[in-house]
Amino acid sequence: MNRLFVGYKPQFLSSNAYLSQIKRKYHVKKAGFSGTLDPFACGTLIIAFGAYTKLFRFLKKYPKEYIATLWLGAHSPSLDIEKIDRIDEVKKRSVQEIEAVLDSFVGQFTYTPPKYSAKKVGGTRAYKMIDKDIALPQVASTIYEIELLNYSHPFITFRSVVSEGTYIRSLGEHIAQKLRTTGALSYLERTREGAFVYEDEKPLDPLQFLITKPNSTTLSAQQILHGKKLKCRDLAVCENGIYHLVFDTFFTIIEIENYKIKYLLNNLPRS
Repeated sequence: MNRLFVGYKPQFLSSNAYLSQIKRKYHVKKAGFSGTLDPFACGTLIIAFGAYTKLFRFLKKYPKEYIATLWLGAHSPSLDIEKIDRIDEVKKRSVQEIEAVLDSFVGQFTYTPPKYSAKKVGGTRAYKMIDKDIALPQVASTIYEIELLNYSHPFITFRSVVSEGTYIRSLGEHIAQKLRTTGALSYLERTREGAFVYEDEKPLDPLQFLITKPNSTTLSAQQILHGKKLKCRDLAVCENGIYHLVFDTFFTIIEIENYKIKYLLNNLPRS
């Protein structure tokens, strides 16, 4: 089975455990996902079966959108409700002050990710090495949009649109710091990954979600299928870039660099 779709991972389940559930549900052996969610978080997860597991790096996955609730006054080393060890009383803020603080984060955001995160250190997720003395490098992210959705003291719910790899729990921590207090997320949901949103796991046409550019060739489908060496004269466009070539039953992804052409993926079925 070749299938591309969006799943919805529940809270307090690892992305790998959720994928195992999906594999059992659809009775497939070869499956993968893109964009690991921490166990605390819920929301969209791009999933592929079969040959489509090779497509993740060519998909329109960014920017990403999240909805989060920040609990002002809560202190947690994991920056979420899983490890809360203290709750301080915090005075109520005005909506205008909160909106001004949120607006201040639009643009580049530099920070150190939490140890309780899915960031890999030496090939292992940080949250799996929490008892070890590990140093996480600083990360630079971009906050494209951020808006206040609701403020019911001491809880701030906000929506943010961010670049790849942004840790929303760290964003919540810094929002709380600008409000001169501590804070931890009581809720985190990923609502969108680029062009991908959750729609009851319906199958998606991968050709509608590729970041590659369309191209065409004078070669036959059989020649492409068997990996015939491509030359610029065989293509409609021969500028540097990554392209897809579409045929009746399959598609192919190629890269052009200084008039040299190579297959990145070949013979991917259209269904």
